[in-house]
Amino acid sequence: MTVTDHGAPTTTRSLTGVRPEVPADRLVDDMVPPPHFSTARFSTYRANPDHPSQARALGRLEEIAGQVAGATRRGPLSFLRRKPTVPAVYLDGGFGVGKTHLLTSLAHAVTAELGDGAVVYGTFVEYTNLVGALGFLPTVEALAERRLVCIDEFELDDAGDTTLMSRLLRELADRGVALAATSNTLPDALGEGRFAAEDFLREIQALAARFEVLRVDGDDYRHRDTVTDAEPLPDAEAVAGADGREGATVDAFDDLVAHLATVHPSRYGALLDGISLVALTGVRPVTRQDEALRLVVLVDRLYDRDVPVLLGGSGEHGLFTPEMLAGGYRKKYYRALSRLGALAETGRRLLN
Repeated sequence: MTVTDHGAPTTTRSLTGVRPEVPADRLVDDMVPPPHFSTARFSTYRANPDHPSQARALGRLEEIAGQVAGATRRGPLSFLRRKPTVPAVYLDGGFGVGKTHLLTSLAHAVTAELGDGAVVYGTFVEYTNLVGALGFLPTVEALAERRLVCIDEFELDDAGDTTLMSRLLRELADRGVALAATSNTLPDALGEGRFAAEDFLREIQALAARFEVLRVDGDDYRHRDTVTDAEPLPDAEAVAGADGREGATVDAFDDLVAHLATVHPSRYGALLDGISLVALTGVRPVTRQDEALRLVVLVDRLYDRDVPVLLGGSGEHGLFTPEMLAGGYRKKYYRALSRLGALAETGRRLLN
């Protein structure tokens, strides 16, 4: 096996060799609950008795699922005379408290009653990327055909994107589409929960009266069940771990970072089609914000698809600079580190 100067074998499948071409209709059709939560249901959610808000949120979402599934389908012009009675709910809490499990359970419950195509599900970033790829009005028209729109990890750290999403949600609510969103609040943020909910309602003030806030307290389950600060691997070990595994890829970190700049983030999911393991050599801290934000999107897509990673170089240690972790996008970066650590630990287990 020939090895390049970066430590990646020249004969191994590579992400940098993939340039996904995704039809516009697939961009919407692919917005479904991620495979990581394919089995998530209300019945599998284990509410922690130490945090009663979890059981309350579970019960309320079960009610909302029935309300959405039982709603009468409206005609194409009914939004002109309809009152804002469709459900709109916001799950507020820190990382790893089960918000996404609850949100995907809601999506699965409505889909089970109404069939495929009734629900569209994506992260905040996926929706903003969708608008960037399709345009605003085509996005509204495509999403307005659905009965429920779920937005995971609603972000308040970019004024332009938040305004865009507020306008999009207003258009959808006016057309009778039910809405459900989760927060991406830092678990150790001062006033976490109350301030996050207030920020959300303030930023979407045109819709605030329609949204019901459900608090979800708890601890980050990823810190209990997995190691999220995995030690990096020697580059050669990361390469060897991917060698011979069907669907595995090996890339030099710098090459992948450069490649991501050439692929629209809405297509990062398609970039991972058929990928079972991602090995990266020469992982190092990133200092440019645009590169860091692209990595965040990639990590989210890896996590959605349960794709383990093998991290060479410095691994996740210091991946994002202290300035980034203290800046306006810190919520994105902390979430990415939590998820990347879990995926890296899964990857290490494959080597044993």
